[in-house]
Amino acid sequence: MLHSVNSPGALAASFAFPRDLEPGVTLVTGPRGAGKSLWCMGFAKHARVLGLDVRGLASPAVMDGDQKIGIDLLDLASGERRRLAYRRGETGGDLAMTDWQMVAETLKWGNALLERVKSCNLFILDELGPLEFQNGVGLTAGLRFVDEHRTLPSFVVVRPSLLDAARQRWPWSILLELSADPSA
Repeated sequence: MLHSVNSPGALAASFAFPRDLEPGVTLVTGPRGAGKSLWCMGFAKHARVLGLDVRGLASPAVMDGDQKIGIDLLDLASGERRRLAYRRGETGGDLAMTDWQMVAETLKWGNALLERVKSCNLFILDELGPLEFQNGVGLTAGLRFVDEHRTLPSFVVVRPSLLDAARQRWPWSILLELSADPSA
């Protein structure tokens, strides 16, 4: 394990950011509400300030007050975002999951973006979940990218329940755990 970073919204600066990132896969994990997506977006922003070419996707929450009502998919290179998921039972979404209805067209868009990435200084993918690891759908181009670019510095968000599947696929990966408890 790399180390634990306090969250929510763990600051990218709390990760000792080197000018030259080490190659390989870092699995970013933590419980719900730990700030994994915020951490990824902050990390990408910090990397761009240092002049690094950052590619990949983040999945920021869409909030209405303190209630999470959706999930967007954010292209870290261009800043473009599209709705990825709606709460299950609400209008929108084609692929029903336990709590969410995923938008197939947004997944297609995300895969097309990932397939166009040929090189970069830093790759971030938030997140690979049950769609990818258990069902073989979703952002599958992200799985392939990480498989094929083993020496590229890559940070991939994986929920704790899927860490075993991710570690089996990328046994050389290291782990970065985010804490939901800011005092941890």
